[in-house]
Amino acid sequence: MRSPHYDILFEPVRIGPVTAKNRFYQVPHCNGMGHRAPSGMAAMRRVKAEGGWAVVCTEVCEIHPSADISPHAEARLWDDADIPALARAADGIHQFGALAGVELGHHGFRAQNRTSREIPMGPSSHTAVSYDPVQSRVMDKEDIRNLRRWHKAAALRAKRAGFDIIYVYAAHGLVTPMQFLSKRYNQRTDEYGGALENRVRLLRELIEETKDAVGDTCAVPVRICVDELIGPAGLCADGEGREVIEMLADLPDLWDLTVGDWSNDSRPSRFGEEGVHEEYVSFVKKVTGKPVVGNGRFTSPDTMVSQVRRGVLDFIGAARPSIADPFLPRKVEEGRPGEIRECIGCNICAAADNTYTPIRCTQNPTMGEEWRRGWHPEYIPERESDDQVLIIGAGPAGLECAVSLGKRGYDVMLAEASEELGGRSAREPRLPGLAIWGRVREYRVEQLNLLPNVQVYLASAMSAQDVLDTGANRIVIATGSHWRRDGVARYHRAPIANLDQSSIFTPDDVMDGKQIAGPVVVYDDDHYYMGGVIAEKLRLQGLDVTLVTPAPLASAWTVNTLEQTRIQRRLLEIGVKICTNEALVGFAGGEAAIACAFTGSTRSLPANAVVMVTARLSNDSLHADLLARTSEWADAGIKTVERIGDAVAPGTIAAATFSGHRYAREIDRAPWGDEVPFLRENAELGPWQSKLVNNGTS
Repeated sequence: MRSPHYDILFEPVRIGPVTAKNRFYQVPHCNGMGHRAPSGMAAMRRVKAEGGWAVVCTEVCEIHPSADISPHAEARLWDDADIPALARAADGIHQFGALAGVELGHHGFRAQNRTSREIPMGPSSHTAVSYDPVQSRVMDKEDIRNLRRWHKAAALRAKRAGFDIIYVYAAHGLVTPMQFLSKRYNQRTDEYGGALENRVRLLRELIEETKDAVGDTCAVPVRICVDELIGPAGLCADGEGREVIEMLADLPDLWDLTVGDWSNDSRPSRFGEEGVHEEYVSFVKKVTGKPVVGNGRFTSPDTMVSQVRRGVLDFIGAARPSIADPFLPRKVEEGRPGEIRECIGCNICAAADNTYTPIRCTQNPTMGEEWRRGWHPEYIPERESDDQVLIIGAGPAGLECAVSLGKRGYDVMLAEASEELGGRSAREPRLPGLAIWGRVREYRVEQLNLLPNVQVYLASAMSAQDVLDTGANRIVIATGSHWRRDGVARYHRAPIANLDQSSIFTPDDVMDGKQIAGPVVVYDDDHYYMGGVIAEKLRLQGLDVTLVTPAPLASAWTVNTLEQTRIQRRLLEIGVKICTNEALVGFAGGEAAIACAFTGSTRSLPANAVVMVTARLSNDSLHADLLARTSEWADAGIKTVERIGDAVAPGTIAAATFSGHRYAREIDRAPWGDEVPFLRENAELGPWQSKLVNNGTS
């Protein structure tokens, strides 16, 4: 039933000895599960294949203990013991006719080797990228021969595990082949350094040897950075980046193109539109006859068609869009593009990997839960009772809960106090750079319109008596939260005593359009995106703005979402003054008192207003009122009263949608009690040593 306009996206494409059934290609992406939770990783990849992706790849797969990037939980093929975990993923991918790809990688001087305790090595000696007191040693010729042998051995293991596509990885500055390519990292003077032809040598050898080892049945692509975005000092699309592609033009079976480091390759939507990499990668198809895949948060099928028709790409590469909607290809194929759960580019998925936790997604609350909770992104069990559900509050938690319960077949009433659905997912997208985040609300409102068993009531503030009078059996309170104005957050655990409350504002006030006079201090003890966004908005209104934070960086937690440097750069470029490692300790008489976070010494800043971006308080008065009338529940037909989302505890929008979805899944099940509410994989005990070492003797 798809539109003929999209037929081109469903043409098969040959990749060396294998054929992809369409042009949808899930490029390698991390997931926080890897070798620590291989069944979870495998189930997540399997669902992508079920959703219609023609190629589904792993995350980076370490080939040797000297490539150890723990505590990140990536895939591993250190030895044969790692094959079964990867085989489970390949088998799951194959169940739906997709090709399984594995991205082999060695991390060179970026491998801190915290678990293996191997000394990092690279083309030249460099300090580790982290703050670990670690420096790499220079690889000698034997080291290079060993690396080539390890890569070949890992490729053969990957083939035995059942993979159809086996990568040579040379991108993001993360891996040894790219470190040899880039003159920033490679200061060698032998045949592996100096001129570009020498720096390409290792990559060429790895491609040739991998093809010799597995190329009879497996495709061998190269994932490469065509532009490091630092000009002639690095690889660039109009310089050495292009020359590398020209030198190796038809040697690999496919080119997988990246731009810059990971923070650019997964550029947040605040700082890049869909398809933002086109200007850097459009030359590649002119210099190679092999297929090309690239990415750029592709969410619109029309943009995808345009890229293919104009000869920019052969495959539409996706990481984040495949996370937000694993069934994106099938929805296009079945004529349902309007049902695509669009990636908003918030990068909460990347934050999971950076915090060493299983992957999650703001738009797709089932992501990472496919195996351990048995959740599917498209299929949800039918209702188990005839209970009627009243949801109070239509923010992201309430909307997700209403949609999921509606799809299960429950009769749902959704009451919203304001005249607009969405809560914070309607308000925050009006702030600078966050417009695309509005798709959290829009997608769910569109789904509600398809559910006749969900009744929506706007401008319907509910009292406890109103709730009791509805006759609903299950009451879900999703009333959200509001920002504190007393300074309590991480630095201050009790309210700040000396505050002129007449000129204290919160993000809620800013979003409500309240007039604020400058100069203004934005006090950010939240450390996620809100402080930087509020400072930007006020500065764009022409105010003199100073952002004060006890953290060492502006919006410090966004290091995990790959956007911190961009946020701080933007604030500085528009004239926001930034005071780090300092806390607000008072505000009165047109002055804000700030104290050094280390010494406590204070100084003053001129300020006619302070915006507190600190902690939030749950809107829990209705919940408290209902609890006070528990004795009336049975007569009113009420079985349960529960809170979800920010009404329980303020958190991210991703946490809110997860909370709403979880309630909808578990509405009729008994409380978990002491039972662990999800599956886990426990490590297998190794062999017990027959002898103990004592004082150097056995």
